[in-house]
Amino acid sequence: MLANLYFVFLYKLKIIMTKLSVNINKIATLRNSRGGNVPDLLKVAQDIQQFGADGITIHPRPDERHIRYQDARDLKSIVYTEYNIEGNPQHNFIDLVLECKPTQVTLVPDAIGALTSNAGWDTIKHQSYLIEVIQEFQRNGIRTSIFVDADEKMIEGAKATGTERIELYTESFAHQYGLGNKSGIDPYVKAAIKANELGLGINAGHDLSLDNIKFFKDNIPGLLEVSIGHALISESLYLGLENVVNMYIQKLK
Repeated sequence: MLANLYFVFLYKLKIIMTKLSVNINKIATLRNSRGGNVPDLLKVAQDIQQFGADGITIHPRPDERHIRYQDARDLKSIVYTEYNIEGNPQHNFIDLVLECKPTQVTLVPDAIGALTSNAGWDTIKHQSYLIEVIQEFQRNGIRTSIFVDADEKMIEGAKATGTERIELYTESFAHQYGLGNKSGIDPYVKAAIKANELGLGINAGHDLSLDNIKFFKDNIPGLLEVSIGHALISESLYLGLENVVNMYIQKLK
């Protein structure tokens, strides 16, 4: 009987429709490179939602080199799907998130000046700090997610912080998959199983693309959401934004 229930549980996890949240940082980078308001970040966010995406993600950094803090405020009235703000929970970032009250905040330990996110949290070393920050966001009705490597100990540490979700940092998987090494998915499968056992929701992001997203989704039980920006915007240069958004949606079914 227990075995049958377990297989039913696994089956239900398998058929979850994974949501697509589009990271629009690259649109802001293009706008800022010339000055002015072309492309119009708010219009792009509106269009992406109309094309079928389930959410909009931004990752403002202290130097505002792409997303500006004012963009985060302006998007509040534009995003009617899920609104996800990522970043390192320093004071200015915390204040911004509490002001905007997005659907979700994703905590990322990126260093000031880092080109892109390059590691997950050490959820054991920084556990006390994460608990404090997460409680503040949760008191304000904001769902929390912690950016983590595919390491079962870090997943267990994330559970102890009280976060509702984790976001698996997928750069290593994407790199190995690009080399033809499909076994690069193995640590992520183990991490996902551990997260499911602990009752943590699972998000994922970083270097996911049209080439690798279906394989990743098909092998990760209980994958709730992927956040994709760089690859999606790059692919859209050739294939068109509406087309690419719908290609991802089809691969995530």
